[in-house]
Amino acid sequence: MAVEILAFNKWSARDLVVTDPGLKDYMVLTPRIVPKSSGRYAGSRFHKSKIFIVERLINRLMVPGHRGKKHSKSSGRCTGKHAHASGLVKAAFEKIQQKLQKNPVEVFVQAVQNAAPREETITIEYGGARYPRAVECSPQRRIDLVLRYMTQGSYQRGFNTRKSAVDCLADEIIGAYNLSQQSAAISKKLELERQADASR
Repeated sequence: MAVEILAFNKWSARDLVVTDPGLKDYMVLTPRIVPKSSGRYAGSRFHKSKIFIVERLINRLMVPGHRGKKHSKSSGRCTGKHAHASGLVKAAFEKIQQKLQKNPVEVFVQAVQNAAPREETITIEYGGARYPRAVECSPQRRIDLVLRYMTQGSYQRGFNTRKSAVDCLADEIIGAYNLSQQSAAISKKLELERQADASR
């Protein structure tokens, strides 16, 4: 009998299903006890698609990037410590389980699907003038964007406040799970799709 591997050795991912057909092949739900691949897939194309989705969140927390060129709110406060980011995600998942009484991995997977933008805009130049044009997001970029917006929203919410990083991340994931516009990822998704709709 095979032993089931649990995420963080606590939560099962056996019955989780990705309902969005566009994201199904790009979200890995095979858990790891220690979600750290150490760059094993860095040399192959689309390597991120082979990594457990929770590990991708941890990696994004270590390098969230800047938002509006305000590096002090994100990049400048990152330690780059995988153990620190991993502990933060684990504590946030425990907070989610405490608040919702549900499997936090399931909540996170649904939150990613809810907040992944389907369209965005690009700028094209025609006759010396620039125009916005609506384009569809590729599946891998959809996941990249939602993870970026979640982590940057968490950093933004916790900057210069007494609220802990664990609470900020947990609130961001719960907000995306509930389709709340209090979530930075959901509000950014709606903004992108509204701009794309106006650029048709």
